[in-house]
Amino acid sequence: MSSLTSSEDCLGWAARDPSGFLSPYKFSRRVPGDDDVSITITHCGICYADVLWTRNKLGDSKYPLVPGHEIAGIVKTVGANVHRFKVGDHVGVGTYVNSCRQCEYCEDGQEVCCTGGSTNTFNGIDFDGTITKGGYSNYIVVHERYCYRIPENYPLASAAPLLCAGITVYSPMIRHKMNQPGKSLGVIGLGGLGHLAVKFGKAFGLNVTVFSTSISKKEEALSVLGADKFVLSSDTEQMEALSKSLDFIIDAASGDHPFDPYMSTLKVGGTMVLVGFPSQVKFSPASLNLGMRTISGSVTGGTRVTQEMIDFCAAHGIYPNIDVIPIQYSNEAIERPRPISHTHQPRKPHHTRHRSGPICVGSLQLGSIGLV
Repeated sequence: MSSLTSSEDCLGWAARDPSGFLSPYKFSRRVPGDDDVSITITHCGICYADVLWTRNKLGDSKYPLVPGHEIAGIVKTVGANVHRFKVGDHVGVGTYVNSCRQCEYCEDGQEVCCTGGSTNTFNGIDFDGTITKGGYSNYIVVHERYCYRIPENYPLASAAPLLCAGITVYSPMIRHKMNQPGKSLGVIGLGGLGHLAVKFGKAFGLNVTVFSTSISKKEEALSVLGADKFVLSSDTEQMEALSKSLDFIIDAASGDHPFDPYMSTLKVGGTMVLVGFPSQVKFSPASLNLGMRTISGSVTGGTRVTQEMIDFCAAHGIYPNIDVIPIQYSNEAIERPRPISHTHQPRKPHHTRHRSGPICVGSLQLGSIGLV
C-alpha cells in the first residue's frame, strides 16, 4: 500500500436523479494501492456524455452519479510500485480507468477496445465492485496505467478537453493516415471535437475544409482556426463544387444530418470517419460503392495513442479554445454541449470566448469542470 493508509472524504458534484441537477456530494474514494496514483483534480472537461448519463438517457445511470471524464490535475501521492509518476507531476485521466490488461487490445495499448470492456471513469463498475465516480470532484485514485503525463509547460485547463474531445479526433486521424502533408481534409461540425480536428489537420500539413450549416461559423473557421476553406453545407452549388476533391472527412456532428452530400465530396477511395453520435446513419450504397469509399467509426483511444496526442499538442502548440467557469456554475455549463440537428439553426451559447470549442470550467475549492 502507499503511505496513504485510510480513505479521505472526496467532495464532488453529483446528479441524484434523471433531472440531471448537480449539487455538492461527499463520498469516499478507495484507498490507493501499490500501483495507484492519487490526483488532486484542477480541471475537468464537460462532455455530452455527462449530459447523457446524468439524465439517464441510456437507461443505466447509477445514482448518485458524479460525471466527468476529461480530468487534469496534480499527483499528490503514489503507490510503492509506481515509477512513471512522482508527487507534483501534472497528469490527466481520460474516459476509462481500468481494463483486463491481458487481451490482445490491452497488450497493444488499445485498452479502449478491451474484449472484456474497459471500465468507464464514471458510472462504471470498478474491480472492487464500487461504482466509479468522475472528475467533477476534488481528487481521484487511478491505476498508473490509465494516467497520462502532461508536460509542465502545457496548461492544465487546456489539457482537460484533450482527454476525450482531443483523442476522439486524433486517434482515427492517425489510424487512417490523415497526417500526410498535402492531403485534403473535410471537417463536419465545428464544435468541441470539430475545432480540434481542424487544428490537428493544420498541424499535419493538410488542406482543411470546414463544413457548417451556419454562415456565422465562417470567420471562426477561417480566421481563428486557420481552415483553408469554409463551405455552407446547405448550399448545393458550394457542395457540388467540391465533388470528388477530399481525401478524408472527419464527421463530428451528433445532430441528425444527411450523409450522401458529404460523401460525394470524397475522392475515389476516400475515407469518412464518424466520431459523433447521430440517431441514425443513412446513405445510398452508391455513395459508398461507386466511389470505392470507406466509412469508419471511432471512439476515444488507447493509452499509447493518448499519450502521443498529448505530447503532439505540447510540441506543436495546439490548445483547445476554452472558457473557464467555476464548479458552482456546473448546472449552467452542462446545458451547453447539446447536439444540434443540421435541419435547424444552431443555438447561441452564452458566456463563451468563441462560438464553438470546449469550455473548461474551474474551481479552486473542488477542482474544476469544463465543457466540450
